[in-house]
Amino acid sequence: MTRIRQLIDKLEKNTSLSQEEYTQLIREIQKPDMEYLMEKAEKIRQKYYGRDIYVRGLIEFTNICKNNCYYCGIRSSNRNCERYRLTKKEILECCEKGWTLGYRTFVLQGGEDPAFTPEEMADIVKSIKSFHPECAVTLSFGEYPFEVYKLWKEAGADRYLLRHETANKKHYETLHPVEMSFDNRMRCLYDLKALGYQVGCGFMVGSPNQTPEDLAQDMCFIKGFKPDMVGVGPFIPHKDTPFKDMKAGTLEQTLIMLALIRLSLPEVLLPATTALGTIDPLGRELGIRAGANVCMPNLSPESVRNKYTLYDNKLCTGDEAAEYLKSLSNRMNKIGYNIISARGDRYGFKRL
Repeated sequence: MTRIRQLIDKLEKNTSLSQEEYTQLIREIQKPDMEYLMEKAEKIRQKYYGRDIYVRGLIEFTNICKNNCYYCGIRSSNRNCERYRLTKKEILECCEKGWTLGYRTFVLQGGEDPAFTPEEMADIVKSIKSFHPECAVTLSFGEYPFEVYKLWKEAGADRYLLRHETANKKHYETLHPVEMSFDNRMRCLYDLKALGYQVGCGFMVGSPNQTPEDLAQDMCFIKGFKPDMVGVGPFIPHKDTPFKDMKAGTLEQTLIMLALIRLSLPEVLLPATTALGTIDPLGRELGIRAGANVCMPNLSPESVRNKYTLYDNKLCTGDEAAEYLKSLSNRMNKIGYNIISARGDRYGFKRL
C-alpha cells in the first residue's frame, strides 16, 4: 500500500493527521489515490447522512460591500458592478416562494452593506421566523462585533457562514487590503461559536499564492475549530479585480479537499458549491460523490441573480435556480441520491 493510501486510511479511522502529513497527501496524491480517497469519503458521508441531500434557498440580498477584497467581483472599487439591494418585502417574498417550493433553510448572503443596520437585519430575521417558525435562517453577512452577532442570534438566526479564506495569516494578507484583519476574521468565528450558532467556515481552493502547506494548515484549523459547516469551492477569477489574470482552481484539487474535509470531520455539513458547478457541468454531482451533502439553489429575484458576480461566469439559472428543484432532484437521483425537504441540521446537533 502506498504512503498516500496509508494516510487516507488513517483519516478514515478518525486518526488525526499532522500538518506535514496533510501537506504530503495534498502535494503527492495521484489520480488512482484520488479515486480511493473519494470512495472513502462517500462511504463516510453515507454512514452519517445516508443518501439524503439537503437544499438551502440562497437569497443574495445585496451586492453592495464596503470591503475591497482582491478576488471579489463585488469589491467596493469595482465601478463596473451594477449594484442592488433587496427590500425587506422582497426578501420575505423570496422566503414565501421558497417555502412553497419545499425549502426549509434560507441563506441570506450579502456584501457588508452599511445600509442594513444590525437592527434592520434583526427585524428581517424575526419576520422570517414569524412567518416560517420551523425554518432555519442562515446569515452570511461578514464581520461584526460580538454584540451584533448576539442580537441576530436572539432574533432567531440559526446559522452563520463566514469563510476564513485561509488559515495562514501571511496568505490572508495577500488576498485582502490592509484594512482587513486575519485576527478579526478569526475572532468573529470564535464569537459565533460561543453564541451557539451552527457555524460555517471555508476557503477557496487554488487562490493566488496558495501552497499545499497552506491547504494543510486549513485542514488543521478546521479539524481543531470543528465547524458545523465548511464551504469550499475553486477560486475563479473575476475580470474586474486585481486577480483577473490569475489561474483558476481546478476541479480535481477541489474534490480532493472536499473528500479530506469529509474524512476529517465526518458529521460536517458540506456543500457542493455553485463555483464547482461553474467550472464543470457535472461539478455538483462530483462534489456529492466526494462527500458533499448540501446544495444551495438561488432564490433571489431573477432580475438580480446575474448581478451578484463574485467571479466570472457564475451560474444563476437552470438547475442553479431554486425553481428548478425537480430538475436538480432528477440529477441527484441519477447518481443515487435524494433531495429532501428538511432544515438539514448537522448530524448530532441538538435544537434547544
